[in-house]
Amino acid sequence: MTVLDEGALRTAHMVASVLLGYPDERLYGERRVLAEAVAGLPEGEVRTRLAAFLEHTAATGRAELAAHYVATFDLKRRCCPYLTYYAYGDTRKRGAALLRFKHAFRSAGFELADGELPDHLAVVCELLARGAVRQGRRLLQENRAGVELLRKALEAEESPYAGVVAAVLATLGPASLRDREAALRLAAEGPPAEEVGLEPYAVMEASR
Repeated sequence: MTVLDEGALRTAHMVASVLLGYPDERLYGERRVLAEAVAGLPEGEVRTRLAAFLEHTAATGRAELAAHYVATFDLKRRCCPYLTYYAYGDTRKRGAALLRFKHAFRSAGFELADGELPDHLAVVCELLARGAVRQGRRLLQENRAGVELLRKALEAEESPYAGVVAAVLATLGPASLRDREAALRLAAEGPPAEEVGLEPYAVMEASR
C-alpha cells in the first residue's frame, strides 16, 4: 500500500471531490489539469483508480455521464452519496449527525452555503483537499462503513464511480476489523426509515 504525504493526500481528495460531483464544466473544462494532478501522485491504487475514471470521462459524452450520475446517485437509494444516511436514514438522529459535520467545517474555518448537505462525500473530500486534513480524515473514518457500502453498491451497479470511491477509501489505509463489522451490520440492517424534515445545509465556502 502506498502511503501518501499530506500534499499528495490533498491532491487526491481535490480530484476525487471534482469527480464525485455532478459532471459539469468543472470536470470537463479542467480534465487536463486533473489528469496532470493525478499523474503526479505516487504509483498505487489511488492514482490508478482516479486515472481510470478520467480515462472513462474522455471516452464518454458529457450528457451520457450526467445521465448516469443522476440515475445512480439521485435515483438509487443504496448509492446515496450522503454519508450519514447509511447509519441514520431519514431520522432525527441523522440531524444530530449532520450537525457534527457542520461543526467540523466551522472549526476548520469554512462556512456552508445553500444547496448541499455537509455529509456529501464530494464535499468532505473538498474539505480535506482545502487544508482541513485532520477534520476531513476524521469524518471519513467515522463514517467509513457508509463509504464502504457506497463502494459496494456502485460496484454492484457496475458504475465507474466505484473506482473513485475506492480511491478515497485507499487514502484511509486498510479497514480495521471494527470497520468491516460495522459495514456488514449496516448492510444487513439497512438505514432506519423514520421520515423527518432535515434542515438544508450547504456546500462550503471559505469563510472570509
